[in-house]
Formats: sequence, structure tokens, C-alpha cells
Amino acid sequence: MKIVIVGGVAGGATAAARIRRLDEQAEIIVFERSGYVSYANCGLPYYIGGVIEDPEELTLQTPESFFSRFRVVMKVRHEVIAIHPDEKKVTVRNLENGSEFEESYDKLLLSPGAKPTQPRLPGVGLEKLFTLRTVEDTFRIKDYIQRNQPKSAVLAGGGFIGLELAENLRESGMDVTIVQRPRQLMNPFDADMAAFIHGEMRKRGVRLVLGHTVEGFEEKDGGMDVLLKDEAPLHADMVVLSIGVTPDTRLARDAGLKLGIKGSILVNDRMETSAQDIYAVGDAVQVKHAVSGQDALISLAGPANKQGRIAADNICGGDSRYVGSLGSSVIKIFDLTAAVTGLNERNAKAAGIETDQVVLSPMSHAGYYPGGRLMTMKVLFEKGTYRLLGGQIIGYEGVDKRIDVLAAAIHGGLKATELKELDLAYAPPYSSAKDPVNMAGFMIDNIAKGNLKQFHPRDVAEVPRDGSITLLDVRTPEEYENGHIDGFVNIPVDALRERLGEIPDKKPVYVICQSGLRSYIACRILSGYGFACRNLSGGFRFYSAVMHDRRLTETATPCGMEH
Repeated sequence: MKIVIVGGVAGGATAAARIRRLDEQAEIIVFERSGYVSYANCGLPYYIGGVIEDPEELTLQTPESFFSRFRVVMKVRHEVIAIHPDEKKVTVRNLENGSEFEESYDKLLLSPGAKPTQPRLPGVGLEKLFTLRTVEDTFRIKDYIQRNQPKSAVLAGGGFIGLELAENLRESGMDVTIVQRPRQLMNPFDADMAAFIHGEMRKRGVRLVLGHTVEGFEEKDGGMDVLLKDEAPLHADMVVLSIGVTPDTRLARDAGLKLGIKGSILVNDRMETSAQDIYAVGDAVQVKHAVSGQDALISLAGPANKQGRIAADNICGGDSRYVGSLGSSVIKIFDLTAAVTGLNERNAKAAGIETDQVVLSPMSHAGYYPGGRLMTMKVLFEKGTYRLLGGQIIGYEGVDKRIDVLAAAIHGGLKATELKELDLAYAPPYSSAKDPVNMAGFMIDNIAKGNLKQFHPRDVAEVPRDGSITLLDVRTPEEYENGHIDGFVNIPVDALRERLGEIPDKKPVYVICQSGLRSYIACRILSGYGFACRNLSGGFRFYSAVMHDRRLTETATPCGMEH
């Protein structure tokens, strides 16, 4: 059997190695148009920033090492320019000398990946306007920085690559501005959780220009102007486009393969395309979201590797199936770690799923052990059924551990209330006896049993101030004086029983504290005396972060600093 693979990196290289492990006699040829067949795509910003010093560290495998281990022929700088499904052949161009030839196949695997989205704007293609997707892109940016010593950069787009690059350029001493049309960075997160990401970026001196539309680019005064709609341009020594990626599917389209959203390649759960004996994997394919069941594009290394393995199994006569992706991901943002899995509120709403949520601020490990730091967790579940939908966590140590537990729980079909039952490892340096994931489960279980009723930061502005309800802040007087929400009166939780006479009978009570814990305790006290209570989800800390970010985003102008 002869297998031709178009594209290396994650999906293609994984499939090639898996095929060889399953079939020692197969002839396997990989065509990769870049000069690198398997490289650490996610490490590219860290090479630019100098965290990774040796460029060879970016290369996971070379054509020579791959052949030595797997006897797979890796032809770099070779681009497949046409597929002929009826003849079971591909046309290949040698990019070194321009020659073309045809290669036959029994099975064909497409792993073309995605390319940086390049809007049709004036100035796209100018020398000081870069994209970052390949090793060659990385070397181009690194070389430009070393030769020209730029002092400032504008990054158009605030996704994974944009934030990682912003951190690395900022750490190297450059002035960095991120500009984009959406009003929040990191689309997988909800806006309230993204507020913590915004706060870290601003604290580190990264200027955020959110909610502004880029209309073009011009060379000016030795640098680049980023032209904005109805605003003065942004000027910098260099500009990087990082507004997302687009499935690179010209080959599939020209060959008549069926396409899906944004021109992605349609595949079934065996990674088979609409053409016989042609498979496709990675960033170029349309998949199902594992929670919503809706069509999705999820450009992540983990899913691409799994898909490559599944396609390889099926090419070799097996029957492996791809169950969909949760979109689990994690990112380092200076000292902060932000992680997400499953659905966010926006995507759940688009899927027609009615959601509820809990927000909590647990310590990364036992409070009595030195060095613990707060994290903010948001766990989404379906109203009524308590189906676990997704999680978002932002903090420091232990964030990646908890998001992986939530991802495993979603994959395993656990209900949100069952998080309380997970038997998780505990020692003071690593966790608390009540792990943050357990705590989320306890809170959701309280909601299910009617012991906890909530209101959310978005509801605060609509809470009546006409005396029909009691607004109560149960923090200490010192905390209250340092900042509070208008209309909320202060009675510390520890004095609440003695001061019940100050709370009007038969009126609902809306209660807040710093994180949501003391206000929950206050609600249980008040409920014991016949009061109907609601607790502010996430507490004053969460509310103030969201409101502060909203004010900065709404009042910022391209010419003014946000921090």
C-alpha cells in the first residue's frame, strides 16, 4: 500500500508515524511545502522573545531523523498543487527548482493546516507587516528585530498567537499595542473572564485598543501606520497580523471535495472526505463540538494529533472514530495562566442551550501553606439537567490541573453536581482537602437543592433601588470602605445574627461579599430566619474586575493609554 500525505507538522507527521507502526510494509511519502516537516508551532513566539534560544529546539523531527526511525520519505520544499481523485494521483512542484511531477497513491491524507487570515486591505504585503504561522515566518520576524532594533509593535488581533507574541515582545523591551474589532481578547473566554486577561496585559504595559476596526496599513516615517476606521492611525516600527487563521483548502476545493464552514474540508468521524480513499485532518477540517454537537473549526495541536492517529488507523484497515473536540486550551500570559474547555456562554446560547453558572475564587493550594494564590473559576452547566458544559479558569499555579479535570469530567459525561464526588489528590503544597473542582460541585449541588440562589454582575445595574428589596454587603467595614456597590448597606456576616433587626421583614435580600463565600453563609443565616436571599456570583472581586475592564474598554481611544 502506498500512502501520500500532504503536509507534516501535527496531523500529517503523527499519521505517518502511526501508519508505520501499524504497517511495516507500507510506502509512505510526505510532501511539505515549507522547509520543516515537524516543528513546535506553539513555541514560535518564545523563540522570537528569546525564551527558546536555539532555533533547532523548534524542530521536533527532521526528514533525516524521520526516515531513520520510521522509513518515511519526507520531501520538504515540495508543494502538492493538484489532486486527481479519479486517477489517484497528485501533482507536485519542487519549490527548489520549479520542476513538476506526478505521484500515485492508494490512500491520500490531507493535512494542509490553516494559513493566517489576511484581509483584503490596503498595505497588506508591505515589508514591515508580518504574519506568524511557520518557522520561516518566525525567522523573518526574529531577523527583522535583530537587524532593525524596533522600539514598538502593533499586533492586529488578540488570540493565542497575538497574546503570546505580545508578551515576548514586551519582555524584550518593546512598546506593544494590540488592536482589534472585538471588544475582548481571547474569543474562547466569556467577556467577564477575559477582563482578568485584559487586566494582566494592561498591568504589564501592553496597550489595548479594543472595538476599533483596522482599515489598512501605510509605510510612514520609517515605520508603519495602522489605519483605523473613524480614528487617528496607530504608528509603530513593525506590525504583525494575528487576526486568526483560515483553513488552507484550495487543493480540496479544486479537486471537488465537499467543503464546510469557512471553506473547511468536510469529513466524517473516520476522517474520510467525500472522495474515496482521501482522508483529511487538522486545522483544515470541520469537526463536531463534543458538547454542542454543532459544526466547528478548532485549530489546536491536540485534536490534530488525535485525528492523524484515527486517520492512520482507518487507512490501515481499522475502525477508529473521532468523537469531537472540547477545544481545551491553556495559555501563559506573563505570570498569569488562562485555560478553557467546552462551551462558553456565547456558544451555548448559539446552540440553544439554557445555561447557569457558578463563579468562585479558590486558593491554588491550602491557605495555611505558604505561596497560595487565588484563581477565578467559572463553571457552566445546563439549567434543569445539570449537564456539565464548560469551564474557564484564570490564575497562577494549578490552573492547568483543574481545567484538565473539568475536561475529563465533560468527556466522561459527568453532571456538574457530580464534581463534588471526585476523589482528587490532596497535599498542602498542591491543593486543599476541598479541591476547587469539588468546591464548584458543592456550589452547583446547592443550587440543585435550592440552598443557593444567585444573581450575576450583569444583573447588578437592574437590581431595584426603590426599597422593595434589601441590598446587603457582608464584608468587613474596612473592605466596604475600600470600595462598594452603591445602594448596598454594610453589616459584616459575623455580626449578622445580632443585627437582624436592621433588615426589613418579608423583603428579599440581595447579598454580596468579596468572593461569594461569606455572602452564601449570610444567605443561609437569613434563610433560617425566613428571608428569601440571592448571592452575587463571584462576589465583589469578580464584579469590580468586570466593571473596571468595561469602563476602560469603553472609554479608551487609540491615542490614549488604557492603563
